[in-house]
Amino acid sequence: MKKKVRAILSRLIPHKYAIDASNLGDDGELAWTNLGFWKNTQNYREACSQLADHLAQAVNLNSKDHLLDLGCGQGASLLHWLQHYRPKSVSAVDLQVDCVHKIQKLIPEISQIYTGSFLNLKQFEFKQHFDAVLCIDAAYHSHLNSFLDSVTLVLNSNARLGFHYLMRADSCQNMTVLQEQKHRYLLKAADVVWDAVPTERILRNTLEQKGFVDIQIEDVSEQVLLGFSQYIQNQQGQNQSRGLANFKIQMTAKLCQQLYQNGYVRYIQITAIKK
Repeated sequence: MKKKVRAILSRLIPHKYAIDASNLGDDGELAWTNLGFWKNTQNYREACSQLADHLAQAVNLNSKDHLLDLGCGQGASLLHWLQHYRPKSVSAVDLQVDCVHKIQKLIPEISQIYTGSFLNLKQFEFKQHFDAVLCIDAAYHSHLNSFLDSVTLVLNSNARLGFHYLMRADSCQNMTVLQEQKHRYLLKAADVVWDAVPTERILRNTLEQKGFVDIQIEDVSEQVLLGFSQYIQNQQGQNQSRGLANFKIQMTAKLCQQLYQNGYVRYIQITAIKK
């Protein structure tokens, strides 16, 4: 009975990370829902696939890999991996029940897909460990230690990990109490805990302590935060749609703009190899 109630509620109340992709610019059944990598494009789907490619190419995703996609959303990334990288197998995890059911129906090539949190990967009975684990535009909602502790359990030796995160800039040392309080509230609105946003030194030390080497950190704030905020701003001039879904997107764009302009928080791509 409880399962039935939960299933009904999940249909009536969208998950907190659920996004109306059609309002963003992708009305496909397997839609993209990330912030995008805005380089030489003003097309939402192309920007999203560019963010995925930028991460996949950094970990050298290839046809020999057993791949795990964490927080796969509505499934666009899964289709992208299959079509452009042809890994040996593709597995996935996402919190949204409806997304998982849709993917199971529309992408039968996905060997394993589970509903649940990627912070508790040990609960899933994967058939094998993974050579590559990717998490597009989602890991920063979690504490770094929790994310890495969960992921390391499913990695092969010499496996590659790639994910996006937020990092404090060096200029944070000069923040006033008021500026820090403002960022605390800004990030809370995006379901990010200010105290959990690391400096680069803490980030590198944490990854090293968890057994990762060849750690690469790339600041992509301009291409992601500024790019997304400008895209939504331009789109708003042409599209006057209203409603809660559109309000959520507008607030996300304003947050991205604030973070980029203030410069205290950077949006980064991280890749590393597990020893």
